[in-house]
Amino acid sequence: MSDQDYERDHEHLDWQVDDEASASTTDDAGNTDQQGGEEYRSDGERVNSLVPASDMLPERIYLLPIHNRPFFPAQVQPLVVNRERWEETMRRVGNTPHHTLGVAFVGEQGVTSLDHEGFPEIGTAVKVHKLKGEDDQIQFIAQGLQRFKITRWLSKEPPYLVEVTYPKEPVDAENEETRAYAMAIINGIKELLPINPLYGEELKHYLNRFSPHQPGPLTDFAAAITSAKGPELQDVLATLSVEERMQKVLPLLRKEIDVALLQGEISEQVNAQMQDRQREFFLREQLKVIQRELGISKDDRENDVDTFRARLEALVVPERVQVRIDDELNKLSVLETGSPEYGTTRNYLDWLTSLPWGVTSQDQLDLPHARQVLDRDHDGLKDVKERIIEFLAEGTFKGDVGGSIVLLVGPPGVGKTSIGRSIAEALGRQFYRFSVGGMRDEAEIKGHRRTYVGAMPGKLVQAFKEVEVENPVIMLDEIDKLGQSFQGDPASALLEVLDPEQNVDFLDHYLDVRMDLSKVLFICTANTLDSIPGPLLDRMEQIRLSGYIAEEKLAIAKNHLWLKLLKRDNLTKKRISLSDAALKQVIEGYAREAGVRQLEKQLHRIVRKSAVKLLEEESETVKISVKNLEEFLGAPIFRKEKVLTGEGVVTGLAWTSMGGATLPIEAGKVHSLDRGFKLTGKLGEVMQESANIAYSYTLGHLQEYGADADFFDSAFVHLHVPEGATPKDGPSAGVTMTTALLSLAKHHAIDRPLAMTGELTLTGQVLPVGGIREKVIAARRSDIFELILPEANKRDYEELPDYLKEGMTVHFAKRYRDVADVVFGR
Repeated sequence: MSDQDYERDHEHLDWQVDDEASASTTDDAGNTDQQGGEEYRSDGERVNSLVPASDMLPERIYLLPIHNRPFFPAQVQPLVVNRERWEETMRRVGNTPHHTLGVAFVGEQGVTSLDHEGFPEIGTAVKVHKLKGEDDQIQFIAQGLQRFKITRWLSKEPPYLVEVTYPKEPVDAENEETRAYAMAIINGIKELLPINPLYGEELKHYLNRFSPHQPGPLTDFAAAITSAKGPELQDVLATLSVEERMQKVLPLLRKEIDVALLQGEISEQVNAQMQDRQREFFLREQLKVIQRELGISKDDRENDVDTFRARLEALVVPERVQVRIDDELNKLSVLETGSPEYGTTRNYLDWLTSLPWGVTSQDQLDLPHARQVLDRDHDGLKDVKERIIEFLAEGTFKGDVGGSIVLLVGPPGVGKTSIGRSIAEALGRQFYRFSVGGMRDEAEIKGHRRTYVGAMPGKLVQAFKEVEVENPVIMLDEIDKLGQSFQGDPASALLEVLDPEQNVDFLDHYLDVRMDLSKVLFICTANTLDSIPGPLLDRMEQIRLSGYIAEEKLAIAKNHLWLKLLKRDNLTKKRISLSDAALKQVIEGYAREAGVRQLEKQLHRIVRKSAVKLLEEESETVKISVKNLEEFLGAPIFRKEKVLTGEGVVTGLAWTSMGGATLPIEAGKVHSLDRGFKLTGKLGEVMQESANIAYSYTLGHLQEYGADADFFDSAFVHLHVPEGATPKDGPSAGVTMTTALLSLAKHHAIDRPLAMTGELTLTGQVLPVGGIREKVIAARRSDIFELILPEANKRDYEELPDYLKEGMTVHFAKRYRDVADVVFGR
């Protein structure tokens, strides 16, 4: 036959194979009786042959590769192939007079990587019936005819065309051993049919067509109905000796029977214990067991190991950590999945492989972008913003800002946490925050040891797992409120975390491997420094956030708080309008604290009451002004009070954890019966000592300052600090108390707004104090623009922003004589 006989003659697949054109007939069971295809036994009786004689089959055939499992001569079943790739092959087969196709098993080879060398030497010639093309597929029924052997390749590219021979299958059907094998295979098939529901009544009728006198087709049929793997079945197909083929097929058939019996046992065992709620669980477990026995799926242990190894492919794990992971993976591979140690080891590997080893994000060290983010999120705090910009500028030259520990100190509500978020956004880093306030267990920082039930890593390891990078911004909130108990000291545990010299090799008790924290930017927040241990404070770089003055609060409320509240409640400024004068009155009369948290609460209260008005009165808009503000907030909490004046009355400046505050101090003469000194106002021990120092200094220098030297000899003096329910402490009121006592002795009242602060010694030295910024803000809030500060605090005052110093008159005192000259004149 020439190659031209195989050329296609149509442009579209619009034909079907005509079964009647071939000189063969097919019975109901799929057996084929063709001319020249008869066989005779030794007794002369004719036996119908399942395949045509080899001399009736073509010497050249087209090849079709199949991937799942080989096709056997005893099979008759439909096949589906890709139309785009194999349409030409099927067209040429359809144009041949014999409609015969060679089917060869090529295993897992892909279509693109398929090469003629990947075809096996032995395949099966099949007759093509009922060929149809639908969409992107071609369907046809393949009737197995006979084995072929490739002798020569005529076309090594699709359509594959080969020359073949049809090897003889040596068999002695009357041999006792052969008949015994044949009977064993028949019995095995009959045993398999009733216990496996996959095989129906049609196969039982089909089986009745076979007899021990036809061992070849019988063996092929038995191999075809097993679920053995493709390479095993190809080995059977390539075995020409029927006896050897039977020896290979019988174990496969036996294994199939064992699997079916095991399935029956599993069903009986599970059904005995199954309840209604366990039905779904039963079905899944049954499927797992069957798949595992058939070798077509992995068990849980292999899946876990593969999952952990897949995670590590994208990571750069340090060598010391990789050694630990490999050891644990080896241990996991030999442990039983039901043992407690398996769960412990699996959880440990889950944490180890979930950490971002070697994964970092790129820092955006762009100062204009950082300024834009800080100005967008925060009004005021100019000096704090400049300090952060300086910090980022330094990181630009270093190449990164990792390994730094920033401490934001300030009263509540000034925006410490939100500034931390803004820094992370400006850097383009992931942000993770957790509060350490009230933390009493050091395991929260360094993790539990794995020997404990329910052990977990510390918060830092959990942070790494969540942010998925090694260089995030981690905020430790409320670090001044760390606790301490019998479970350990968290503050001491933080020493290793926040020390740049130590956190390169941070050790979490649970992981028990060294981690590098040097790339992390730590931001801590605190209200005060008093409760932070000295060694911990020494490791941090402090940035102070003081309270806001009224102008800053006004800008924050207009640009941030008010808009945020309206947006949260799905309202607009057109429906609820708040005048600037009313907003200023809210700040001065209802929210004088250093931060803006109370201010936000009052504004939220206005929004809630306005929403009620919009619904009940069915009005379109609500306008809030100074005139109707009390309808929404009630009477003002704080009123504009005139600074106290008179003999013995002086205004001091104090610092509290809530910010700065003015502190009026009153000194009065009770009677002249005897000498005495009394203190009230819930004063702390240090403040009481300052009062006694002031009394002693004043008593010894009355004449020097122009007062009656005998005034206190017969006077019982009472010194009081108002707001007696509020605890007060600190040395900074020494100058103020001395001035109040001297004013009382000189009968000289201070008739102008004046405030002062400073610590006084027995020799009249004025020592520096802290919180100058907060105290200046408190003075401006009370409309006091003349201050007396210690000479040693001059630098602190000069570093204040210009808008805080604007309009202020400040006197700096080195000795108390300087204070007296300012207050009473020379």
